[in-house]
Amino acid sequence: MHDCQGHRPTYVEIDLAALQHNFLQARRQAGDGRQLLAVVKADAYGHGAARVAPALQQAGADLFGVAMVEEGLELRRAGVSRPILVLGGVYPGQEEELLAHDLVPVVFDLDTARRLDALATADGRQVTYHLKLDSGMGRLGFRPEELPEVLDVLAGLKGLVMDGLISHLAVADDPENPFTSEQAEIFRSALSCVRQAGFAPRHIHLSNSAALFSRQFPECNLVRPGIVLYGGLPAPCFAKRLDLQPVMSFRTSVAQVKKVPAGTGVSYGHRFVAKRSTTLAAIPVGYADGYSRHLSNVGEVLIRGRRVPVAGTVCMDWTLIDVTDIPQVQVGDEVTLLGRDNGQSINAEEWAQRIDTISYEVFCQVSKRVPRVYLGG
Repeated sequence: MHDCQGHRPTYVEIDLAALQHNFLQARRQAGDGRQLLAVVKADAYGHGAARVAPALQQAGADLFGVAMVEEGLELRRAGVSRPILVLGGVYPGQEEELLAHDLVPVVFDLDTARRLDALATADGRQVTYHLKLDSGMGRLGFRPEELPEVLDVLAGLKGLVMDGLISHLAVADDPENPFTSEQAEIFRSALSCVRQAGFAPRHIHLSNSAALFSRQFPECNLVRPGIVLYGGLPAPCFAKRLDLQPVMSFRTSVAQVKKVPAGTGVSYGHRFVAKRSTTLAAIPVGYADGYSRHLSNVGEVLIRGRRVPVAGTVCMDWTLIDVTDIPQVQVGDEVTLLGRDNGQSINAEEWAQRIDTISYEVFCQVSKRVPRVYLGG
């Protein structure tokens, strides 16, 4: 048990050895000749980028991907020296920080390209970037029909150097969906167009976690694993394809035990009414910690190696669990919300299924107020 003496006993464990294990699975799957860009945006999916990224750098990550300039700066402060790609681009006023900390922007609009070129030219230097193609995600990037005109403009911006071509897959988590092949063909055509226009991007990348473990794109020399690094599945159908270890465990301990008679309603709205004489344990964790309110009356936790249900509405700071069938539960007993206990486990996919979301959100919603404890690595 984690030593929480003097502190609220709710915490998250991050197993850096498991993280590195998962990274090596991605490295093996990528094969020779392909580099790995570790996606560590959103505070490394809630795992703590300042600790996760250095561990991945040590394991051999070639590049890192963040969503915004601020996240890139955090990695630099944490000692990450490898290239950092800012997937969400650079906004007006951020250009100088981007250049000062050697971050590489993804460019998906010409206004940004012109701003970067003006600053680079004024400084007498060149800025490298990755060009974003919208091959079918419909979110960010230049549409294929825009590409010839866009490339003409970019060719005239002498302060910029195209170092990569990037696109993003919309349905790769469904390996049988033919649309991924359509996107791949659009991407290949765009790559040909880019090269014919005189550009020579070093990094060609399309694969996210799902595509890395289900598709081959021979023209690509970089892959972008994200969720698999953290032990999460891109989709349930990947369960038998991957040898992953969970990185995050979410734990607390019992703060109070009480018995209530049959007919007693508990927590907000009395959505749980005891059908029998019931023993309840109050645990100091709630939706402010990232234990979703949607787990009210449907969630389960582990205590003494056994599953018990959430009783009633999850509150901001507290949750009640029904421990009637677990003898002699005491204040201080460890409770596992996510992770393993004595052969039993609750993983992010199970939790996500109960609240109709995905494991990505389960990890990301764990609050900053919950301390992270790092193990291994």
